Order: sequence, then C-alpha cells, then structure tokens
Amino acid sequence: METKDIEVLVQKFALQNAYKYGKVPQAGSVTGKLLGTHPELKPHAKELMPIIQKVLAEIGEMSPEQVQSKLKEIAPELIEEVHTKKEARKGLPDLDISNVKPGQKVTLRIAPNPNGPPSLGNARGIVVNYEYARKYDGIFIMRFDDTDPSIKKPMLEAYQWYVEQAKWMGCPPDKVVVASDRIPLYYEYAEKLIALGHAYVCFCEQETFKELKDAGRPCPHRDTSPEENMNNWKRMLAGDFEEKVVLRIKTQIDHKDPALRDWVAFRIVREEHPRAGNKYLVWPMLDFESAMEDHFQNVTHIIRGKDLIKTAQKQKYVYDYLGWEYPKVYHWGRVRLLGFGKFSTSVMKKGIQDGEYSGWDDPRLPTVAALKRRGIEPEAIRNVMVNMGVTETDIEFSMDTLYAENRKIVDSKVNRYFFVHNPVVMKIDGAPETVAGAPLHPMDESRGVRKIHVPENADILVTMIDADNMKPGDLIRLKDLYNVRIKSLDPLCAEYIGNDISVLKKGARIIHWAPKDGVSVRVISPDGEFHGVAEAGVKDELHNVVQFERFGFARIDSINGVIVAYYTHP
Repeated sequence: METKDIEVLVQKFALQNAYKYGKVPQAGSVTGKLLGTHPELKPHAKELMPIIQKVLAEIGEMSPEQVQSKLKEIAPELIEEVHTKKEARKGLPDLDISNVKPGQKVTLRIAPNPNGPPSLGNARGIVVNYEYARKYDGIFIMRFDDTDPSIKKPMLEAYQWYVEQAKWMGCPPDKVVVASDRIPLYYEYAEKLIALGHAYVCFCEQETFKELKDAGRPCPHRDTSPEENMNNWKRMLAGDFEEKVVLRIKTQIDHKDPALRDWVAFRIVREEHPRAGNKYLVWPMLDFESAMEDHFQNVTHIIRGKDLIKTAQKQKYVYDYLGWEYPKVYHWGRVRLLGFGKFSTSVMKKGIQDGEYSGWDDPRLPTVAALKRRGIEPEAIRNVMVNMGVTETDIEFSMDTLYAENRKIVDSKVNRYFFVHNPVVMKIDGAPETVAGAPLHPMDESRGVRKIHVPENADILVTMIDADNMKPGDLIRLKDLYNVRIKSLDPLCAEYIGNDISVLKKGARIIHWAPKDGVSVRVISPDGEFHGVAEAGVKDELHNVVQFERFGFARIDSINGVIVAYYTHP
C-alpha cells in the first residue's frame, strides 16, 4: 500500500474518532483501528507512527465543525457509522419522544452544583444525558445550579472543572448555562406569579409555618393581595426584611402530601456568592430555578434520582400557572459505590483542608479527576455508565467493573516494565555479563524490546514477598534474564545455572526483578503507597499508563527525581 493511501486511511480513522468523542484521539486508538482493519500493515507499525503523529497534529488545529466537514468530505459513511453505533449502545432504553414537536430537538441537561469537582456519580449523569442527546441528534446542556451561596457554596474552579472533565470523558456540552448569571430573569417570573396571585411573601417563623402546613391550614399571609405582595417582594429585594421572610408558591394547602403545600421559591441570603458577590440578597430555591431553566432551555427530557420524585409535582404548579408544558421525566435509583465508603463533596473538601487527602485527584477519592490521574480511560467510564442503564432499582457498583472495562482498552496499548516494590538484594554468583531483552508488549513484536544491561555476577533486586517464599535449593527463572538456584537466604544469594527454559519443567518459579541501578519509583494507590525500583525505561513513559509486570497498571505522573506513578488497577 502506498504511503499516501495509508495517510488517507489514518486521516479517516482519526477524524472519525475526533468527531465521535469531541477531541483529538490518542495515537494508540488510531493505530489499533488501522491495524485492526488492515492487518497486513502490522509488520510496518514503526513506520506508521510519523504518519499518525502528523495527521493528529493537523486535527489538533481544527475546530469540531472543521472536523465534521472534513470527515463528511472524505468519508461520509464513517459519520453514519458513528450514529449507527451510538443508537445501538446497550443499556439505554429508548426515550418517549412524543412530546417533541416538529422542528424541536430532544434536549437533556446535567445540572450540578459546582461546590466541588465532578464525582463518579456526576459522571453517570454527564455520560447518560450526553449519549441520549447524541442518540436523538439533540442538545446536551450543562447547567450550573449555583444559587445556594451559604450551605452548598460554589467553588469558582469547579465551573471549569466540570466542562473540562466532561470534554475529557468525550461528552462535551453543546451549551453551558450558569444560574447565578440569570437571577434577574427569575425575579421577572416571580413577579409574574405574584401578579397572578400564585405567589406570596410569608413572614412566618419556620416552626410556625410547619405547624400550620402539617395541619393543612393557611398561614395568615397567604391571602395578602397581589399589590401588597409585590410591595413586600420589592422590600425583600431591597434588604428590608430578616432572613426568615420567604416567597412561597401557592399550591393546594390541604394536599395529602405536606411536602407539596406552599413551597418556598425564594429566600434571603446575605452571604457573599463566589461568582456574583453581594449583588443579590434574594436567591431562588433549586425547585424554582430548575423549573425556570428547564423551560427557558427547551429541555424535553429530565433524568433525575428517584429521591426527587416530588420535584416534578412541585414544579408542575408553576408550569400550570404559566401555561407551560412540563418535560418528560425519568427516575433512576441510587448507586452505592463499593470500595469507597460514603463520600460527599463536603467530606472530601474537609479531608483536603485537613491534609488527609493530597487534593481532589487523590486516588482514594471517587472523583473524575482522580480516575483521570490514575490512568482510567474515558471510554471505560462511558461504557460502564451506559451499561448501568436507566432504572429505578438501586445499584451496587463495584470499581472492579470499571477496572475490567478499562483493562480491555489498555491491555493491548500499554508497554510492560519490571517494578520491584519492597526490594531485596539478590547476589548472583557465576553469572555472565548480559543484556536482558524483555518485550515491550508480549503480543506485539513490532514494538521491540527493552534492553536491560546486567553486569557479570550482578546484584539484582527481587520483591520481599518473593524472597520470603524462597528456600535454599529452589530453582528460579528470572523473567527474560536467566535461571538461578538459591544458595542462601540471609544474605539472599543464588548461583547462575544457565538460560535453558526447560528448567520450568523441573519446577522452577518465574519471578520478575529489577536492576540494582534502576530508578526509584513511588506508586500512589487507593490502599497506600508502594516504594521500589523499576527499570530505567519508565522514564520515557511520562503521563502514559504502563503495566508493571506481576504488580498492576499504573500511570507515570512525574519523573523528577523519584518517579511518581499513580496506581490504575490490577
């Protein structure tokens, strides 16, 4: 195949990947697709890399619109393939789109409070809503419900974190909306409801109102005229009242469910908002703000937790008063994350402030940032979240499920290296000087081998676990090096007995090892830290995931001095 033909193929596959996930693909993904469809190119894998890198650099300069346009020009069938595969994703049942009018797009949203970075639970909402939007060629909105400047105070950095990490997961929002930027709009509709006689300013103490509500009796302010309510509302905005004063939506005061009786739409909060400062004193409650924005953004379908079933019942009062049509609503059950315990944003934040965790990307935390730093592939997160589906049944989710999905993706891509934690020196007598030739990947010879120089009569390093399970006379095969027989344990000493692999038939165990002059490595994992030595080649893998043989996968995070790696999974 001519070089120019290969370049066209690479361009097609790279553009398709960029169109599908909204970002420049990794070289490994394009290589895998190319060799999977054209196995005859495998012997030439090394020569392909410069071509792939050139194409990826060109795509990196393109906008999403230019990517789509170029792909449509050279391979329109690949655009169709993307949509066909999206529609066939497992786990996501069809939506009822009978409420979508001609010319209207299916529109879904994720509505986080940006008081911290996205967690694994938030990732589910991002992925599922995004996938549905793509499935129906619709719109995916990220809306920040940041109107609580006191109890769930927003973090300025979190707004950007959510957008960036959604993009990293391959789920870029089509539109970003920030509620705190739109407070005057909510005031406008509060005043419409007041004028219509459907909202009133309540001066009751909280406990007093609760007693009346529980008894199904109106508070003394419920029948105040719209004119007087409007005056009181203006005084709320001016700061004339104390914080107990609220604006309530009139519902059915004797409704069988007390939670639905005359709910609060606005309250007074004098605490400074990180984004809006002290510009506003009166803030909408989530039920009101969310109801407004779902209408303003033409949201057609809402997916929310089943613990929020009453939210729709509350909001429908407002929709009925204003003559609006309520979106279709789906509920899903809670996800209990096994292996992490109970983590709320406030708990994580306090742990970081107290120095218990190194930051939001500490591997012990269930955040998207932590998973990214550990080397979890965004595709693995998307696959797992989609396969959970949308069901009201509560789910127990094991991280092993995510690890298994990630392993399918990275196993064929990552290079292998030796890493010995808790190292013990093994002195070897009678060994010749040699260069160990260990494959970078056992199933891909085209990657070549990593060469490790081992001097004559070398001292090497083995793990303490392996050393503790040795006894004099044991036959040991040092992987990809040679065979030894254990002579003594303290100090650990062995003698060279050749390189014939038939020693395995005599009961020899295979263990990994590291050169004594290797590089120091610190592996940070959810279960603690592992210190040891690895072969020097890992210094070339900065920001890549590697597999430390007989240890697990890890992402090389930094190479200054002691190499720091983040444990990915077994």
